[in-house]
Amino acid sequence: MVFSSEYANVPVVSLPIHDAVLGRAAEYGDAPALIDGAGDMTISYAQLDTFHRRIAAALAEAGVRKGDVLALHSPNTVAYPAVFYAATRAGAAVTTVHPLATAEEFAKQLRDSSARWIVTVSPLIETARRAAELVGGIEEIFVCDEAEGHRSILGMLGSTAPEPDIAIDPAHDLAALPYSSGTTGVPKGVMLTHRSIATNLAQLEPLIPMKPGHRILAVLPFFHIYGLTALMNAPLKHGATVIVLPRFDLDQFLAAIEKHRINGLYVAPPIVLALAKHPAVARYDLSSLEYIVSAAAPLDARLAQACAARLGLPPVLQAYGMTELSPGTHVVPLDAPAPPPGTVGKLLPNTEMRLLSLDDPDRDAGPGEEGEIAIRGPQVMKGYLGRPDATDAMIDPDGWVHTGDIGRVDEDGWLFVVDRVKELIKYKGFQVAPAELEALLLTHEGIADAAVIGVYDGDGNEIPKAYVVRQPTADDLSPDDVMGYVAERVSPYKKVRRVEFTGEIPRAASGKILRRELRTRESDREDREKENIT
Repeated sequence: MVFSSEYANVPVVSLPIHDAVLGRAAEYGDAPALIDGAGDMTISYAQLDTFHRRIAAALAEAGVRKGDVLALHSPNTVAYPAVFYAATRAGAAVTTVHPLATAEEFAKQLRDSSARWIVTVSPLIETARRAAELVGGIEEIFVCDEAEGHRSILGMLGSTAPEPDIAIDPAHDLAALPYSSGTTGVPKGVMLTHRSIATNLAQLEPLIPMKPGHRILAVLPFFHIYGLTALMNAPLKHGATVIVLPRFDLDQFLAAIEKHRINGLYVAPPIVLALAKHPAVARYDLSSLEYIVSAAAPLDARLAQACAARLGLPPVLQAYGMTELSPGTHVVPLDAPAPPPGTVGKLLPNTEMRLLSLDDPDRDAGPGEEGEIAIRGPQVMKGYLGRPDATDAMIDPDGWVHTGDIGRVDEDGWLFVVDRVKELIKYKGFQVAPAELEALLLTHEGIADAAVIGVYDGDGNEIPKAYVVRQPTADDLSPDDVMGYVAERVSPYKKVRRVEFTGEIPRAASGKILRRELRTRESDREDREKENIT
């Protein structure tokens, strides 16, 4: 059966994202839009509107044209939104880059996205330069602060160039090009149009309303679609104040809540864990908090309850979505009186869902059965850049996105995500593709074969574990050798954190790794350990 939202449809928003978000900036005027939580800079709505228009003019004067791709390579700063909206106003799509990406990883994204422009920050300039050298064809590297030999975004604020007047087709033109591994495989460019992102913001409004005076703490990265939507686009659209932190440091995070009287937190499960258990929490006044929303990875219901009880808050709310869905499809409404523990929420307006049988994906799961979650709505991506086959594998001819997640729905329409069909590992909310790590492991001269799966550490975080077959001549290869080899070549969140040597990797006749057998092996080991403890 097709599940439909109980909420009334909202109008599809056919506006460029910069207009959809900043269209009321003049109305909010001198109200603070962005505050540097690690410093003392404040940017008002009037300033943000002016700044992004001046930067857009300077980018256009530099040669940025409609259809270009600009790579935004930066941690969270108060300049990030101005650069993002400036680029889209100049007609470019923004491909957001992990600030911890290696030069090689960055170069792959530049090459795949055909980016011609880079905006970065001075601490990351060497990585950006190296990536540009590796790929070639980069027109210019700008910096948000100051770096010798590079034009600064700060200097662009005084540009006298005319503001670009670009005809944007919101339904077809790309606003953002984040990279996602989808259900399997290596990262792919997710083509999100102005309309898909802007409409998803409208879909969220009835369930998670924001308004002037709300103070939101942005610690999750803007480069991730969750941060881009929940911590940048949504609050700035409604006149809220965003307090920006460049990274998660627990004491800095807690101090910012206390100092800035934060009322709404949008976080991932590891932060919920810290709020529930870390002794530092007791040293800060968190009484301003009104609600917490957790997304990007599954949150254990008991942990959610422990966090809420400690802080004296309503239950920690969850949300569900994926990059390919702009990203939201479900959220627990702020005004829900008693959501069942563990639910990821109700369908957003304009959104449909099916649960596909795990035995036969061509039919729907029966009442009460679990099935693969499939989604249809205006927030669906345009497709994967340059990968029509991958797009067709993700979106069927009737427009349903096959998420790879397994869910069930109760009689009141609450969705519970219970497992994953897909092979992705979610390490603290970041996607880690086993195939990418396996390909890297196989470049080690001492490794004959390898497979990577997600396992859970003592804190409940999913981490990458590698099963490794040594070459006959590599008897002295150690787990530390393997982990060190990977760590030198990938971003920190992609590191292999456990290694087990094995005689062979289980594979199907087709050569596909049988990860289920490896997961069963892990489960059996956990059962034996529990028996030994008892």
